[in-house]
Amino acid sequence: CVGPIRTASLLSQREHLSLTPEMATQEVQPNETLSNLKAESDTLKTKLEDERAKLHDVELHQVAEKVDGLGQFIMKTRRTLKGHGNKVLCMDWCKDKRRIVSSSQDGKVIVWDAFTTNKEHAVTMPCTWVMACAYAPSGCAVACGGLDNKCSVYPLSLDKNENLAAKKKSVAMHTNYLSACSFTNSDMQILTSSGDGTCALWDVESGQLLQSFHGHAADVLCLDLAPSETGNTFISGGCDKKANVWDMRSGQCIQSFETHESDINSVRYYPSGDAFASGSDDATCRLYDLRADREVAIYSKESIIFGASSVDFSLSGRLLFGGYNDYTINVWDVLKGTRVSILFGHENRVSALRVSPDGTAFCSGSWDHTLRVWA
Repeated sequence: CVGPIRTASLLSQREHLSLTPEMATQEVQPNETLSNLKAESDTLKTKLEDERAKLHDVELHQVAEKVDGLGQFIMKTRRTLKGHGNKVLCMDWCKDKRRIVSSSQDGKVIVWDAFTTNKEHAVTMPCTWVMACAYAPSGCAVACGGLDNKCSVYPLSLDKNENLAAKKKSVAMHTNYLSACSFTNSDMQILTSSGDGTCALWDVESGQLLQSFHGHAADVLCLDLAPSETGNTFISGGCDKKANVWDMRSGQCIQSFETHESDINSVRYYPSGDAFASGSDDATCRLYDLRADREVAIYSKESIIFGASSVDFSLSGRLLFGGYNDYTINVWDVLKGTRVSILFGHENRVSALRVSPDGTAFCSGSWDHTLRVWA
């Protein structure tokens, strides 16, 4: 025989089960098929675009017509850094304006003195394709990672003969390759982006995940931290053609821009923090104004048919440097939207480009195995 308690619980389960389908049908209307909902979301998207367009009264290059053009522009290769045995994939400047860290497909991470071109430190990673590297704000450590799905931090010391690999600390762990990493305003936290479609904020000391950022529908390829000391936002770009702005504290995506026609390879904040540029496989660089919540300029020419792999602003924000897959670096006038210079020198595609912290030079890394410092 079945006890009274057992019978009661069976009855309550049956009631619960009989309620569930009714509750479900209350929520979903008969016309709410997936295709209808998709059509509704597309209509709302179009309405939003129309509202944005109403606020768009004038083009950036029209406003800039009264601004003086840039005069003769001469930049040359001042240093060539040779030592990698394969494609240079990433590089970053130290805050001391002198040292550079670079990572390569050969599995090596090298710290250079950009003045003398000497190698100060070299680390061999356990995997090839070290796609991301970053200098810590203090200059006392570097972070790197790639196909190992990890971000590792190496403390640097004055002793040139020290075995850095022994002091390695694995900080971040993703489920796919690491595409970019950047320290926040301290050595204690690091931001990573990955081929698993997420970005994440980690505590360096404990390796603990502090915040994760979900919103991209495909690989995240790049990220950049807001320039101000108090900035709690960062941008990411990826294979879903989207550039997303994130709040680091809440983990929420606060703005999203989708005007590129292909993968976004690079994003970089404007020095004031009110705008950002992106470089894409669609052979264009674009400028987005965060306050206007829209794209304000496209930097392209019919003759440029190769993708832009890396972008960065001059210190004043007047110039935008773009490294391209046709081995060139194009220099754009941000306000007028025109190309003011084209720099030749690399013998394969330009994969990384960063302006030095004091703005006096910039460094480019290439698949030709070298880095070049231009000024």
